Amino acid sequence: MKHAFKFLPVIALLLAVPILAKDKPTSRLEFVVVRSNNGKPVRNASVILHPVDKEGKQSKDGLQLKTNQEGKAELDGIPYGKVRIQAIAQGLQTYGQDMEIDQPSHQITIKMNPPQEQYSIYK
Repeated sequence: MKHAFKFLPVIALLLAVPILAKDKPTSRLEFVVVRSNNGKPVRNASVILHPVDKEGKQSKDGLQLKTNQEGKAELDGIPYGKVRIQAIAQGLQTYGQDMEIDQPSHQITIKMNPPQEQYSIYK
């Protein structure tokens, strides 16, 4: 029974985390992923979000969304701060950008480019 009391402070801290997080402002992010050359929506694109610290290093934690038929994906409850946004879709160049989340909602349009010719020093 002595060992059970060692975990009480840890359990109390874990229960308090959601309460502490409630006080921090969060945002709703709405993404629209389109092709840059014709504006058509990109369905089944992966939109990946990683928190970024003050030194510009991304956290190992992250979230992944998939776009629907209209190229849209949305997510609620993202804490204010810097986030790295990546978008990946088959047959298109990977997109990446850091963004400061500082408003209750953000509408983000991601324009994905067709693949570029590889650069080689052997040409």
